[in-house]
Amino acid sequence: MSKTLFNEQDFSDVKTQGIKYAGSKLKIVPYILENIKDLEIKTVLDGFSGSTRVSQAFAQAGYDVTSNDISHWSEVCAKCFLLHDKDKQYYQKILDALNALDGYDGWFTAHYGGDEVMKMKMPFQKKNTRKLDAIRDRIEELDLNDIDKAVILTSLLLALDSVDSTLGHFSSYLSVWSKRSYNDLFLKLPNLKKTYGKHKVTREDIFKVAEDNYFDLAYFDPPYGSNNEKMPPSRVRYSAYYHIWTSIIKNDKPRLFGKVNRREDTRDVVAASVFEEFRKNENGNFIAMEAIRMLIQKTKAKYILLSYSSGGRATKKELESILNETGKILKIIEIDYKKNIMASMSWTNEWLNSNDTHKEYLFLMEKTVKQGHVYKKQIIHNNRVISKRRTPVFSL
Repeated sequence: MSKTLFNEQDFSDVKTQGIKYAGSKLKIVPYILENIKDLEIKTVLDGFSGSTRVSQAFAQAGYDVTSNDISHWSEVCAKCFLLHDKDKQYYQKILDALNALDGYDGWFTAHYGGDEVMKMKMPFQKKNTRKLDAIRDRIEELDLNDIDKAVILTSLLLALDSVDSTLGHFSSYLSVWSKRSYNDLFLKLPNLKKTYGKHKVTREDIFKVAEDNYFDLAYFDPPYGSNNEKMPPSRVRYSAYYHIWTSIIKNDKPRLFGKVNRREDTRDVVAASVFEEFRKNENGNFIAMEAIRMLIQKTKAKYILLSYSSGGRATKKELESILNETGKILKIIEIDYKKNIMASMSWTNEWLNSNDTHKEYLFLMEKTVKQGHVYKKQIIHNNRVISKRRTPVFSL
């Protein structure tokens, strides 16, 4: 971050990097930074960091960032971009050695590598999965600390993301090989920009993080999943979109199932997020909306910035109502843009325009003190209410 002639914050040098990602916030990062720049804040929580682009932007803008997500691959990317502490030459030397390796048939080639002859659709061509097998095995043999390993693994994810044959996720693969899939897998140094501030990376339940810590600003971009009422309960969840990234990071060679060889632990019955839940609870309220309400109530922060898509379960009016329960809405920023390739799922015409525009909403609120007031909280596990309790709201 730099300053203009008039001592205003200039975010033009903020540059982020990440894999293709459903709900990526690349296009709205400038809106986020612009609308929080006048707030007196230092500590920021990115509660659902995903591709980590927003976490990167916060860090480059000078904030102390806590980047949190339950995904292993997101945790690794956050450590790479926020915590890297070696010079670029150190990492480049490792990448050069890995690029020089000869590929061979291994676990990834057996399950995710294809060629022109095969009838089954695969996400990568065999020449690149062979290289992946060699590189991933070698990384495990290197004596790297947690952060250095994260930088190298992030380079591997970015390289694979540039030679895939998918729409940007791994719940289905293209019927015809993409042009980029013919390119050779080659590791490049990630965009390791200098950041300012003290940063922390966590992989924890968002309710625990938001309730156990205090932040000046909490930014939430909850997962949406599919919100089409006509889709069956077994529809794909976020964890299943990126199952291959998880397997690459963990290198655990898990049991697989289905046509696209998903990890067993991404089955909907064990990998569902309450924020993706499309059903209603016993009181007739959407479970996903109740989860958002509970998160807003539990969060210990002076300000909350909520990002929500027109493809999500809640409506703008409903979200305004939820936010007004525990604070004051300062701004509502409405961003219009055409749906991207990853935004093909919708639910209600209340959100959609006839010209097929896709809207992103940023709700900026300030939490207010409500002395002596208590909220009825529901503790939700595996989409079921398992207990109810009354707890005081957080007071500043």
